[in-house]
Amino acid sequence: MTKILDAVFDGAVFRPDTEVELEPDTRVELEVRVKTPAVKRTKSFLDTSLSLHLKGPSDFSSRLDDYLYGEKKFDEE
Repeated sequence: MTKILDAVFDGAVFRPDTEVELEPDTRVELEVRVKTPAVKRTKSFLDTSLSLHLKGPSDFSSRLDDYLYGEKKFDEE
C-alpha cells in the first residue's frame, strides 16, 4: 500500500497533518520531499496607492507645496 501524507518534522518526529490509518508500531518506509513555501507576492507602493482610489487635482504633484501650505485649495480649479 502506498500513501502520500503531508507532515511536519518537529525536530524529533514527523507529525502527519491528517489521521494515518495504521496500527501502532507498524513499520513504514519514508521518502521525504521538502515542500518549498509558496512565495507571497508583496504589493508595490504603486499597487497600494492605486488600490486606494485617491482623488485629487490633476496638478497635485507639480504644485505640491501650494496644496500642502495652503496657497491653493483642492476645489480651486
